[in-house]
Amino acid sequence: MAPFRTTTQSRTTAQPRAAARLRAALAVTTAALGLTALAAVPSTAAPAAPARTAVAAQPAFLSAAQMPPSLTPWTAGQVVRGLPEYGVLCAPGVLPVAGTRHREFRTELDTGGLQVTTVAPTEAEAVRLVGAVRTALAGCGKRIQQQEPGVEAVSRAHGTVAVEEGAYVYSLDTVDRQVGSTDIHLFSVGRDGRTVTYVQWGQLGDLPDAPLTAFRDTTRTAVAKLW
Repeated sequence: MAPFRTTTQSRTTAQPRAAARLRAALAVTTAALGLTALAAVPSTAAPAAPARTAVAAQPAFLSAAQMPPSLTPWTAGQVVRGLPEYGVLCAPGVLPVAGTRHREFRTELDTGGLQVTTVAPTEAEAVRLVGAVRTALAGCGKRIQQQEPGVEAVSRAHGTVAVEEGAYVYSLDTVDRQVGSTDIHLFSVGRDGRTVTYVQWGQLGDLPDAPLTAFRDTTRTAVAKLW
């Protein structure tokens, strides 16, 4: 996996090392949305009739309101094809680019979230993919400590969520002794048929600060609403 760092730019940073890039990406997205809205102001001319094209059905994503409760409201980015620019924490190189889309989430306090969804070619491949993500999440803390001696990292499994073909919840608790920061992340991976979804939540703090019960509800919603 890519080298792991916690960030010192803010005491409420949710993404180790990737937080600044995440905020920048979201800022660009917000600006682009604003430009799009301005360009979409109707003119006096009658609009041309839209062309009818067949659009293949795609899995649905979480909305901002379906993320775990936060002190400030969640904002959901657009659903984008492929993997996030900054990668997938604890599962780098596991989820494929093909058949994948993602959505990023944030709050005003920099609590961050991410959903990545992949439609595998076959159900057997989806089963294999869930297993690979679970292995990556379970071993994430140990890999971080091997690559970053100054960081203490512990991964824990938090059981299953009964929804469709099942979902699995994990956490990553990190302490960077060099900069004195602590971060807590929650993860889940679940499957509906040949569709696999990965959900991530993170902020500054420790495991007792994490909304584990609410995150399990978010996971259940994420898998149930895929199709």
